[in-house]
Amino acid sequence: MRTAVMLKERDLESESDRQLVDAARQGSETAIRALVRRNNKRLFRVARSIVASNEEAEDVVQETYFRAFTKLDLFRGESLFSTWITRIALNEALGRVRQRRATAELSVLDSSAGLASVIRLPTSLAPEAADAELGRRQVRDLLERIIDDLPEAFRTVFILRDVEEMSTEETAYQLSLKPETVKTRLHRARRLVRAAVEKRLSAGFSDLFPFDGVRCVRMADRVVERLRASGLSS
Repeated sequence: MRTAVMLKERDLESESDRQLVDAARQGSETAIRALVRRNNKRLFRVARSIVASNEEAEDVVQETYFRAFTKLDLFRGESLFSTWITRIALNEALGRVRQRRATAELSVLDSSAGLASVIRLPTSLAPEAADAELGRRQVRDLLERIIDDLPEAFRTVFILRDVEEMSTEETAYQLSLKPETVKTRLHRARRLVRAAVEKRLSAGFSDLFPFDGVRCVRMADRVVERLRASGLSS
């Protein structure tokens, strides 16, 4: 029986989010860790787009997981788990920013600018030699700084649309905006980014703000440890 239980726990890695959520509701740490690994990158990018700090973004992500896993009864399955938990991360990050700046609201920027034809920035990388890794890392660092310098409302839309590749409709839902406003802000964000990047730049955005490897494992460890302390996992 013990072997069967252990096998079931290991098999959770290949299950759907809905099945993992069901297992997490029963206190399965394997399911919790799997959900953390699946959502780490998106939540970190979203949080960082708002708080503009690696350290604080990690705090936001950890708090997001704790809130989500301690309130799984509120997840009705009417949307994807990733959509539900992303909204929690956005609210947590925005709440922290509002504490620092009472006037920080996504809705303050003018969204009346007309829409224009949008030329997408590159989103893929061609194979490159090993000795080009340093240059690629420098380009990535440059892009991260450029994105950090975007106004907050533009930065968040840019991260959700061009980095996370969310649809206009999902981005609008996450930020409580009209789709037209999302399109406008994305268009203006792309123009700002293009103005700051040399035309010869060919690096894409898929590797920006990485949150994987050891950092991903540590986040899962911290979330599980916190849930254990609260008596909500076994």
